[in-house]
Amino acid sequence: MARPDKAAAVAELTDKFRSSNAAVLTEYRGLTVAQLKTLRRSLGENAQYAVVKNTLTKIAANEAGITLDDQLFAGPTAVAFVTGDPVESAKGLRDFAKENPNLIIKGGVLDGKALSADEIKKLADLESREVLLSKLAGAFKAKQSQAASVFQALPSKLVRTVDALRAKQDEQGGAE
Repeated sequence: MARPDKAAAVAELTDKFRSSNAAVLTEYRGLTVAQLKTLRRSLGENAQYAVVKNTLTKIAANEAGITLDDQLFAGPTAVAFVTGDPVESAKGLRDFAKENPNLIIKGGVLDGKALSADEIKKLADLESREVLLSKLAGAFKAKQSQAASVFQALPSKLVRTVDALRAKQDEQGGAE
């Protein structure tokens, strides 16, 4: 029979996996408490960084319907649960890992899909959601103005064609 404290920890972790957009598993061996505090701040407001027990985390992930590789649970593990923009948190982890080589990104989950450490680094290279949306809106606006120019050109071209036909008919009528 599972101990009540462990069952509660698994239930809490399961809830965090289910309510998060993303979760990134890291190894934090060799980091000081002050460095971990700095890391938590660098992740942004929409992420929680928690040191977890491997066995309980693996059980919680399975209960949340997430299948993770057993190798992610080797060594001391901490998880960044992201409820907001995963790109912001991935950038925070990547930048912190550059300055502190003791932090190792093992892998993670994005919207229920398992990610490798390399995929998380690629995620960190993306621009934020707001920037991507503004670029998309700019592209749509450009296409709309191009379409408006085309639609505006059609009536004027039609008028010039009709005028040319009328002039040609007048020439032919006057020549007879």
